[in-house]
Amino acid sequence: MKTEKVDKKQAILDAAEKLFCETGYEGTSTRQIAKESGANMAMINYYFGSKEGVFVEIMNERIAGFASQLKIINEDKISALEKLHKVIEGYVNRIMNNTAFHKMMHRELSLTQRPEMYDKIKDAMSHNMQLIDRIITDGIEDGTFNKVDVRMVIATIMGTITNIVIAPHKVISCSNFDLNNPKDKKIIKERAIAHLQDLTTVYLTTKR
Repeated sequence: MKTEKVDKKQAILDAAEKLFCETGYEGTSTRQIAKESGANMAMINYYFGSKEGVFVEIMNERIAGFASQLKIINEDKISALEKLHKVIEGYVNRIMNNTAFHKMMHRELSLTQRPEMYDKIKDAMSHNMQLIDRIITDGIEDGTFNKVDVRMVIATIMGTITNIVIAPHKVISCSNFDLNNPKDKKIIKERAIAHLQDLTTVYLTTKR
């Protein structure tokens, strides 16, 4: 019985994520989520309390997944630069493997009418930012990296990836390029990883 409850909860999350990606937060109702997941409204209220609760849970799951990856990288016995390169590769892959979700997330978090929801998600994101911050700061402290504005470096990495996802035409001249096409996606992922790894290496390690 417990497994059935877990499955139903996950079915609600999966259905909600699909609908949020397709129609946005405002365009999705709890009734639609219930219909798509095969659950009822009472179940959604029981597990999540509201549509906002469902959205925050989806975001927290994603953030926690990346946190686990960052923790493993951070504990690895490799240099700060190798750690940062692994972070870049992991982040690009996570975002590019589900561009619809990332675009939806970016759209929703950029809106100002839901500050409470944003604050909840921001709190969860701050832990991941601290882990990446620690990697770069450790590199500065051991003399591997130049003294830089750490949060600006992180913003450069994340902002570049988001920009590619939202407006791929800025880096691809081909008119029929499609991020949903596995071949096209592979090309842009490899370019993004190589560019960001080169960029951070030069900026962080070239003595000035």
